[in-house]
Amino acid sequence: MTAPPSDTADTRSALAFPIILSVDAMGGDAGPAVVVSGCATSAQINPKLGFILHGPKVELERLVARRKGLADRCEIRDTTDVVTMEDKPSHVVRNGKDTSMWSAIESVRAGEATVAVSCGNTGALMALSMIRLRKLPGVNRPAIAVLYPSSNPQGFNVMLDVGADVRADADDLLRFALMGASYARNGLDLPRPRIGLLNVGTEEHKGRAELKEAYELIKDHADAADFEFVGFVEGGDISGDMADVVITDGFTGNVAIKTGEGTATLIGERLREAFKFSPLSRLASLLAFTSLRRLKKRIDPRRVNGGVFLGLNGTVVKSHGGADATGVSAAIKLAAQLAELGFNDKLAARVAKVTPQTEESET
Repeated sequence: MTAPPSDTADTRSALAFPIILSVDAMGGDAGPAVVVSGCATSAQINPKLGFILHGPKVELERLVARRKGLADRCEIRDTTDVVTMEDKPSHVVRNGKDTSMWSAIESVRAGEATVAVSCGNTGALMALSMIRLRKLPGVNRPAIAVLYPSSNPQGFNVMLDVGADVRADADDLLRFALMGASYARNGLDLPRPRIGLLNVGTEEHKGRAELKEAYELIKDHADAADFEFVGFVEGGDISGDMADVVITDGFTGNVAIKTGEGTATLIGERLREAFKFSPLSRLASLLAFTSLRRLKKRIDPRRVNGGVFLGLNGTVVKSHGGADATGVSAAIKLAAQLAELGFNDKLAARVAKVTPQTEESET
């Protein structure tokens, strides 16, 4: 896969690190301090990382200077504007050239960085990514893939789409399966991942017409794409061990992950209430402290923060808008892993090998 030529001036990064990540420092609810803190944490863990930070230069220089050794790992690109959570994607596409988000994506487009990371407006980030990076040949509709905690040995399942587009026909769902299989194979080290198609039941006669059509398409391509198709799966299987990859449209997927996050938060609150109920329950919480801490770590959504935009000529990782420094660091860790694997080139080769190029994807 070759990135499309940039129409901007050639301002190659002077950073000399094996992995360069382009980070939108102004995206997210908590502001640039949290993003810079997440970068600093990641830099301490991974000596291979260098960062191109996008945002107001004076403010970012001040924040970076507070983190020991981070200045030597960063290059700051000065931008004057910010994409807010309220901005419409169409407005950002037309008027967003001076934003930190646009600049972050441009660094990937120009080949200066391997992966872009942003906590910002999901719709605007996807729109800009599609316009500036363009779709891979053979992909009609990009998707956002996330890692969902599961009872499988690897600890997570891949789920897509979770919000790139509310629509998906049978052909789109097939391509989601191909991209999801590639992500699971490279990101979770599963040589032959199991693919499940989300439906209201596991019986073949259930579901909408496009799901039944997608069922046949995915089944027919399973051997050529080297994955196992387990058929329809239900909502309870998203966190189960029936499949390694769960395929659905963006509307259903987004509702599912938000429901999961809300349920996890509710359970955490109820546990805290229960352990504070009486002196004996407080004692029980002390005795169970180690186990509770281990449980919290396993289900903490901050530690698996980061949705990957699949199907583009470049890799983009979308961090949760409300992420703290731990969450940002987790998204950066995911971005670094994908960069080191050369994931996007492998994904492009896999999709091109199995699916014919459409007229739309070749333009």
